[in-house]
Amino acid sequence: MIRFLLNKELRVEQNLDPNMTVLNYLRSEVGKTGTKEGCASGDCGACTVVLGELDGDRIHYKSINSCLTFISALNGKQLISVEDLQQGDQLHPAQQSMVDCHGSQCGFCTPGIVMSMFALGKNVGQPDKEDIHEALAGNLCRCTGYRPIIDAAEQMYEDVTPDKFDTDLTETVEKLRGIQPQQQTQISDGTNHAFNPTSITELAGLLEQYPDARLVAGGTDLALEVTQFHREIKNLIYVGDIDALKQVQVFDDRIELGASAALTDCYETLNSDYPDFGALLHRFASLQIRNQGTLGGNIGNASPIGDSPPALIALNAQLVLRKGEQSRTIALQDYFIDYKVTAQQPGEFIEKIILPRSTDNGEFRSYKISKRIDDDISAVLGCFNLRINNGQIESARIAFGGMAAIPMRARQCEKVLTGAPWTMATIEKAKQALEQDFNPISDFRASREYRMLTATNMLTRYFVEIETPEVETRVTAYV
Repeated sequence: MIRFLLNKELRVEQNLDPNMTVLNYLRSEVGKTGTKEGCASGDCGACTVVLGELDGDRIHYKSINSCLTFISALNGKQLISVEDLQQGDQLHPAQQSMVDCHGSQCGFCTPGIVMSMFALGKNVGQPDKEDIHEALAGNLCRCTGYRPIIDAAEQMYEDVTPDKFDTDLTETVEKLRGIQPQQQTQISDGTNHAFNPTSITELAGLLEQYPDARLVAGGTDLALEVTQFHREIKNLIYVGDIDALKQVQVFDDRIELGASAALTDCYETLNSDYPDFGALLHRFASLQIRNQGTLGGNIGNASPIGDSPPALIALNAQLVLRKGEQSRTIALQDYFIDYKVTAQQPGEFIEKIILPRSTDNGEFRSYKISKRIDDDISAVLGCFNLRINNGQIESARIAFGGMAAIPMRARQCEKVLTGAPWTMATIEKAKQALEQDFNPISDFRASREYRMLTATNMLTRYFVEIETPEVETRVTAYV
């Protein structure tokens, strides 16, 4: 069984289909229909709710897409929906400001927008416009436009009076402490099963028992099989209750990121060593997705257009793969074999990602090209990491997404660059070599010709940025 708080009410669930999403649970099981389904794919934000997670003596609130979150992810947490915000006969400031600023017309997307604003108010004391834009980038509105909604988000902070979540904090913390996962649990409808292990040992044992089980951390990709393709997953293993898989550790020579660490939890560490990686994460889908999605999941689904693998490959990252009590470490570049085919063996799982510290690890840059600046999938993603010393290129690691069936290094391009003088003439030769590395396809995101031209132009951009850092634009380019 799983235990969680529905606002302040303790809920204990055991006999439910584990394929049920939080959205459907709210609407069909407890009659809270304020949360809406817009796209069932995590793109529109209409279904946004907030999860409260215990963080010492505090609660960390994060916005998530309830349409992509399986109910097993609620274990040990607090679930807050739009119905829970009202305080007696008074609207919450996040709601009242939407009324005052005329931020709602048809109202379908409004509950999700309000919940994003609520989470922002809990996590950022005095947000600026950039904070507000980031918090709302995953919420689409087709009626009012965005100005009144942004006005509402700004007005919300004019009232600093503690809300009921502040006044009830101590009580809620104690309730959450009483339901923190201590041992493996499961839910089942008799046909489908979901397991919540609390240790790597329990996880390894489950995979030996159920080798075909699907692992789920954030579920931002896997859940689409249920919501979009209407498939049933017979055995799910939720790894979000395993603390060892969520650790983010920094050592003198390396960074170790647990495979189930949310992207938002990885951001500060990655941004500190590699600001371009941090900038890339800002454009990784929406905040709701980053709050749930993980590096391990982004790697494990082996998509040729996943944002993190090219960056990690360019940084010479390694994967630790675990099966039972045995583990092995491989270079991330060797993990991808063919489209959706990896070196991961049956029963293995990704335990952690290891990458070197930025000291003496070259000049790293990452460029994402997409049709929208926010919440969009890459047409081309190029990552460059060259070590340059006294006008000579000592080493080069270049990786692309969207240019092949897998995230892949540009070997011929690297060969031309390595040992060559750091000049525009060398860059021009490397651009020609890049055309030997890739034969991209045309699809609805970009044509083959556009992809190749964009990829070669990224080399020029990299040279210009290194030579003239005052014009550096990082990953802000878009189609």
